[in-house]
Amino acid sequence: MPELVVLTEQLLAPVPGGTGRYTRELTAALAAAAPEGWTVAGVTAWHRDPGAARIPGVAGPRPLPLPRRALTLAWEHGLPPWPGGDIVHAPTPLAPAAARRGRALVVTVHDTVPFTHPETLTPRGAAWHQAMIRRATLRADAVVVPTAAVAADLATHAPGPAPVHVIGHGVSRLPEEPVDLDLPQKYVLAVGTVEPRKGLDVLVEALAHGPDLPLVVVGPPGWGGVDLRALAAAHGLPPDRVRVLGRVTDAELAEVLRRATVFAAPSRAEGFGLPMLEAMAAGVPVVHSDAPALVEVAGGAGVSTPRGDPAELARALRAVSSSPEHAAALSAGGKARAATFTWEKAAAAVWSLHLGLRAAADEFTRS
Repeated sequence: MPELVVLTEQLLAPVPGGTGRYTRELTAALAAAAPEGWTVAGVTAWHRDPGAARIPGVAGPRPLPLPRRALTLAWEHGLPPWPGGDIVHAPTPLAPAAARRGRALVVTVHDTVPFTHPETLTPRGAAWHQAMIRRATLRADAVVVPTAAVAADLATHAPGPAPVHVIGHGVSRLPEEPVDLDLPQKYVLAVGTVEPRKGLDVLVEALAHGPDLPLVVVGPPGWGGVDLRALAAAHGLPPDRVRVLGRVTDAELAEVLRRATVFAAPSRAEGFGLPMLEAMAAGVPVVHSDAPALVEVAGGAGVSTPRGDPAELARALRAVSSSPEHAAALSAGGKARAATFTWEKAAAAVWSLHLGLRAAADEFTRS
């Protein structure tokens, strides 16, 4: 029986982030849409407790014989182990160097930030991702990217013979039952790992000159030591203007989205912008930066502002939060735009890619 193996190691990372949500949602959708006779299994490095990588409907997680750090080093240097299966789908650049004979390897590249904005990553992180992305475009059987913006950047920074397929993300189905959370009556919402790339420093500065609304931030701390409360104090904002919720459950995220006045996505660089799309699906009006991927995903259903410009960001937030008519139009447009992105559609496109590779591998084996 043919098997699709998905590398679900990102679910066990200290900060799974948006790529963790992508891994979980896409893998579940792939299992639900598996063609007759196919199985889908998750594979990870060796962990004492792999529970976070368990996905309903997906076999495993099946551990490899190496812990995460050793596995990363092995694959960096082109060494075994092979994860098994007939086709391997890597939802991040962490992947074997190449497929075994008669097998296929597909690698997802979420963004080109390591090339275009290396200063927003750790030096080690930027160098590692550059190397693994270059290897994927040179040696994988195919590369999946979430937007045409990422595909264009790859052609510039990491060209290779591997065909690049643009397959967007889907919108996660968040719980609908209310959750009792202590939130302001009105607020600006930002969602994402708190790190330099997300542009939250620009957002805090914008609020010092923009609408008199508090900022609620959802997401775990990342690298870079971004202290939002210290930034708020530096711009003369009182302590209660910035509330950092950290990591939340899906039910809590749904509640925070439903009650938000406006969603801000001021990122310096993105590959897709899944939190922005989830906000649009929830009917929250969106103000985003002019990062190409965000512009592409929003499709005109949000308000775009120049990256790194707190004055323009403040102006846009003020315009949206002060005009119910403007906000309602953005809400309706955002819902319509978000409805075009589903995990079922993403899984169907990924399966089409995999089955094409399987047919090519079978032809190669027969020859």
